[in-house]
Amino acid sequence: MNRNERIVIIAILAIVTLMVVLDLLTDSTEGVPIWHVLVEGGAGFAALFGIFYFMKGSYNLQHKLSDSLTENIKLKQEADDWKTEAQKYIEGLSKSIDLQLTKWNLSNAEKEVALLLLKGLSLKEIASIRNTTEKTASVQSISIYSKSGLSGRSELAAFFLEDLLQPQTV
Repeated sequence: MNRNERIVIIAILAIVTLMVVLDLLTDSTEGVPIWHVLVEGGAGFAALFGIFYFMKGSYNLQHKLSDSLTENIKLKQEADDWKTEAQKYIEGLSKSIDLQLTKWNLSNAEKEVALLLLKGLSLKEIASIRNTTEKTASVQSISIYSKSGLSGRSELAAFFLEDLLQPQTV
């Protein structure tokens, strides 16, 4: 139920409560039976209870929304902090990978292919990204493996990731 619907229901219940109070005041001057006053009073009390029930629900919903927004801001800040901290490591890793690729005497094109291989792209995808043929990407990947002394993509990935993925000691 949205806010406007709650307001309409509260307004209707307030009007019903007011009408019941006015009716009880006129009935009291006309000498109506007590059971009639009790029934109408019960209806007025029920309408009044409904007003408080909806107002309490609206308050609780507003409070939960406020808490959720606060939590959302906190989580976004934690994510930003993590990204900032991780960025230092990512930059360091990128520099280390580039340094190793340079030690292997890879050309700029071979370095680019090596990075795309590390990202897990297929030779077809690498050729598409680099606007070359799949054959060219294949020849460059073979050259990378030859210059690095590695046997293939798995060893290339393992060369850079092996030390990063140490098991957690408990």
